[in-house]
Amino acid sequence: MEVESGPPPLPPPSPPPPSSSARSPIARLNFYVAKTRIGKRFKITERNTTFTTELRAGTATFLTMAYILAVNASILSDSGGTCSVSDCIPLCSDPSVSPSDCLNSSNLRLVPPDATCKFNPVNPGYAACLEKTRKDLIVATVASSLIGCVIMGVFANLPLALAPGMGTNAYFAYTVVGYHGSGNISYQSALAAVFIEGLIFLLISAAGFRAKLAKLVPKPVRISSSAGIGLFLAFIGLQNNEGVGLIGYSSSTLVTLGGCPSSARAAVAPVMTYENGTIALIPGASASGGILCLNGRMESPTLWLGVVGFVIIAYCLVKNIKGAMIYGIIFVTAVSWFRNTKVTAFPNTPAGDSAYAYFKKVVDVHKIESTAGALSFRTIGTGHFWEALVTFLYVDILDTTGTLYSMARFAGFTDSNGDFEGQYFAFMSDATSIVVGSLLGTSPVTVFIESSTGIREGGRTGLTALTVAGYFMLAFFFTPLLAAIPAWAVGPPLILVGVLMMKAVVEVEWGDMRQAIPAFMTLILMPLTYSIAYGLIGGIGTYIVLHLWDWGDELLRKYGLISGNNNSAVNNNEAKEGV
Repeated sequence: MEVESGPPPLPPPSPPPPSSSARSPIARLNFYVAKTRIGKRFKITERNTTFTTELRAGTATFLTMAYILAVNASILSDSGGTCSVSDCIPLCSDPSVSPSDCLNSSNLRLVPPDATCKFNPVNPGYAACLEKTRKDLIVATVASSLIGCVIMGVFANLPLALAPGMGTNAYFAYTVVGYHGSGNISYQSALAAVFIEGLIFLLISAAGFRAKLAKLVPKPVRISSSAGIGLFLAFIGLQNNEGVGLIGYSSSTLVTLGGCPSSARAAVAPVMTYENGTIALIPGASASGGILCLNGRMESPTLWLGVVGFVIIAYCLVKNIKGAMIYGIIFVTAVSWFRNTKVTAFPNTPAGDSAYAYFKKVVDVHKIESTAGALSFRTIGTGHFWEALVTFLYVDILDTTGTLYSMARFAGFTDSNGDFEGQYFAFMSDATSIVVGSLLGTSPVTVFIESSTGIREGGRTGLTALTVAGYFMLAFFFTPLLAAIPAWAVGPPLILVGVLMMKAVVEVEWGDMRQAIPAFMTLILMPLTYSIAYGLIGGIGTYIVLHLWDWGDELLRKYGLISGNNNSAVNNNEAKEGV
């Protein structure tokens, strides 16, 4: 019989102190709240917790997941959002001359933008659109997280926080939509896929089928998918545009050591060789921004600043310090906010000046201008649309089911059957948040594993989730600060989130090759194909191929077409498990 692994249940927190006039002010507050309608509604006494404990737990949870505000917006804005070629502006035929001065010269002319304006060197008009989109996505992340936490706290009464999920946001940006819209479907169509997926998940949750569907996926693929997503995220965090820049492009080995200054980076473009030996750019192709190091490897100042941030986060994780991710981000970002340095986030360029002017506002309630309601169902009849939808649905079912049950076990909520109070509304809350998030313009929202931090602090009710929602509400007013977080501050937490997600591999039965091989294919294909979907397809396909013989053998024996003892590994495993 399989024993489901997971963190051991925690001992219940200390009960509220008995009534007495000698109680401290905090104890009196806890006693008072427990007796109010709010205390009874959230079952504070029944779950053996206190009001201040719930507040402390919510604070701990928010500190460990606040990095999502910068990371999610950074990843999703790489898709280009609603920006298109129409946002690009005509440039002078001489790149060193500004468009306004170009009109005053008879020897120069303005060149209309084409499809390549979205790629390196990125057209100033498109870059400005991307910056607006990033601000929209910060607000969309805040709003979807806030709504998800409120629904979870009020209806499910569980100490779980929600936000756009890591992994699905990378799949959304880099596989489905593609870097600056170079993928198979548009950003608007991807949002429509998320919207429909959320509705399907809502129906599945309402009918109670989510656990059964999750079990249809082969166990080794199910276990290793989270670790594969972790490797994928770490790979993103190690690159230039989205992370610290430690990894660069190599023409012979695809990837190699990078870390060179931006002045020493070059773009890479696909070319074709004609029969006469002439080499030319493939028509319609575009260059990939500074991913090739010409010289100066490991000399990038921002790389070493990112390394310092990595060490800060890693040390805090080792010492079990709450808010580890956010401390590293804050340090690297604060250093990057100083102008006229080699690591500044505000270079002396028109874009840098514009970003610095917005940053100086500090407090600003940014209105979503482009991402909210941007859904488009034009490509609903294409295979790429449904491939994205099914992958989103699978990952959400698997991720949500695993996270919810592991958090419930961690808090000691589960019964002998593995069920827990509020599980129906927990799944419904998650599905509803996905639908809301898609309407705001973000990737699927899910329960965060960082909720375990709040549970470890004693959080046992929905008040923990509502406390997290309160912090997200405060984040609405600080969009200028969140928009000024650079990529080299986002890279370290991405890498260390990958570390945290790798622990799932210990559950794989590496001694059984029919379990180990599909698990490994899932793990390795996700980062190397830059696609979660391809990793899942590779793992499931390998599992099916390796089990075809046993399934056929079992089918023939069932109908009496062959006889004799079945000595296959399948039956051996069943005998060991007592099935």
